[in-house]
Amino acid sequence: MIDAHIHLDLYEPEERDQLLTSLKLHGVKGLVADSMNLESCRNLLNLKKHSNHPIFAAFGFHPEQALPDKEEVDELFRWIRENQGEMTAIGEVGLPYYSRTAAETSGERFDIEPYVLLLEQFVKLAAELGKPIVLHAVYEDAEIVCDLLEKHGVKRAHFHWFKGSVETLRRMKGKGYTISITPDIVYKERTKSLVEFYPLNLLMVETDGPWPFQGPFEGRRTHPSMIRDSIREISVIKKISVEEAGRILFENTIRFYNMLL
Repeated sequence: MIDAHIHLDLYEPEERDQLLTSLKLHGVKGLVADSMNLESCRNLLNLKKHSNHPIFAAFGFHPEQALPDKEEVDELFRWIRENQGEMTAIGEVGLPYYSRTAAETSGERFDIEPYVLLLEQFVKLAAELGKPIVLHAVYEDAEIVCDLLEKHGVKRAHFHWFKGSVETLRRMKGKGYTISITPDIVYKERTKSLVEFYPLNLLMVETDGPWPFQGPFEGRRTHPSMIRDSIREISVIKKISVEEAGRILFENTIRFYNMLL
């Protein structure tokens, strides 16, 4: 198994050490660790360099936070270019759907255009460096992101924990974009329906840890081993064995991220 999206640096150090040392016991062969900002990028690089565990780092800027100023953006892009040899992907990047809708619900004005411009810089960087891109883009925001991906010819796009319309899913499927499924598939019909619609060869599994889950995971700290439950549910929906589902999802992730394990 491979956890295709986890925020490893957001775990407490002792908790993270326990998580990493338990990976082999749970059959987890790798983690795609996504960053939040420049400090997060640096922390992940340090973890990757000083760990004996299979960490694949993605560098970017999470959109659900205040935008950095131009100087900070320039420094982040300079740093990513300098460390591209240590980087598996650009990520996590995207658009601030939840921040925007919360602001608009409160009657506040939210200008999304600066976020779109920053995202476009990341899309262009992914094209320049030949790296896959990990996207936080849900509902109608995904349409804007698809436009940018098509504009700059980026085909290796990973929409993590995607939520959106069938029309958007159809567009993404047509372009061969990949979606990753969280453990909420165990208790959310929306996620089950997404898996039923989307091709198995374009799916991966993730935890988005340390983000917590409900249902049977209530009260438990998010751990990559939870993706085993996701794989089991996917196998039921796709009407194949758990072993076959696990193998295909594993191979999808290795192929998408060009991993060497």
